[in-house]
Amino acid sequence: MSIEELESIAQAMVAPGKGIIAIDESTATIKKRFDSVGVPNTEENRRAYREMLLTTPKLGEHISGAILYDETIRQSTKAGVPFTKIMLDAGVLPGIKVDLGAKPLAGFPGELVTEGLDGLRERLAEYAKLGAKFAKWRAVITIGDDTPSGTCIEANSHALARYAALCQEAGIVPMVEPEVLMDGAHDLDVSYEVTEATLRSLFGALYEQNVLLEGTILKASMVIPGKDCPDQVDVEDVAEATVRCLKAAVPASLPGIVFLSGGQSDEQATAHLNSMNQMGPHPWPLSFSYGRAMQSAALQLWGKDMQANFAEAQKTVALRAKQNGLAALGQWKKGA
Repeated sequence: MSIEELESIAQAMVAPGKGIIAIDESTATIKKRFDSVGVPNTEENRRAYREMLLTTPKLGEHISGAILYDETIRQSTKAGVPFTKIMLDAGVLPGIKVDLGAKPLAGFPGELVTEGLDGLRERLAEYAKLGAKFAKWRAVITIGDDTPSGTCIEANSHALARYAALCQEAGIVPMVEPEVLMDGAHDLDVSYEVTEATLRSLFGALYEQNVLLEGTILKASMVIPGKDCPDQVDVEDVAEATVRCLKAAVPASLPGIVFLSGGQSDEQATAHLNSMNQMGPHPWPLSFSYGRAMQSAALQLWGKDMQANFAEAQKTVALRAKQNGLAALGQWKKGA
């Protein structure tokens, strides 16, 4: 795939008023979600649930792409149509999660490094044949009394950059996700410092690995106080700190930034994104790549009665997509 094609896919992922739905939960993670609504974690239930999400009418109006799990990219609708075909017909780009999860970083208790580089070149070649247009790799940065260490940030940045280079070699747009977790009692300033240090390290590593930034998307966490911090801040403070941090650390040549919702309520995630876009214009489009904040309401409905609530669950997916699509333009209104 040419450089121009990588660039045009990256631009399509952050088209105005559109974002990404993340439905790449591993089998273990989806079990937790299914357990919460009393649905058995069988392959058929996982397939049926993702069919409900991906066949939502007019999904492509506000969703530019969907991140899939290995099992899902190989699955089809009940009628036998591959999910990737359903998506492309709806104008939704198929994406694939390729990392193998965060594992303890040896020598650094409490810190994690994401694994999955071994054999990645071959896996990416297969995913490209299966129809994947972009991929995702998530690094996890934990804030504690003495963490993160520079070693943890550097190890994860190096892995993200090597993954990104392999993606581009395979003709797949890499989405790089260095998630700074909300777990802990740290305040907004500490969140800012750690997020900025992580992003600076990441873009240094991408540069060293000859990764084409114009064909790369950043999936970022917002600058937000830890969940246990007594000093929580308002929507505008999070938006302002996040934009300031991104402007300090992210090159303007990047085609776009999408945010993860990790740990925020559905409405919080939308309100923060909307506030950031009202502060624009910015050097890059700011959009969303939400998992739980796109799915939770639909899962509650679908879990109660898969058949009877199928269409109703899809309506909530479409509504969340529309609300976040408006937030990506700075046009969302609470209660709308």
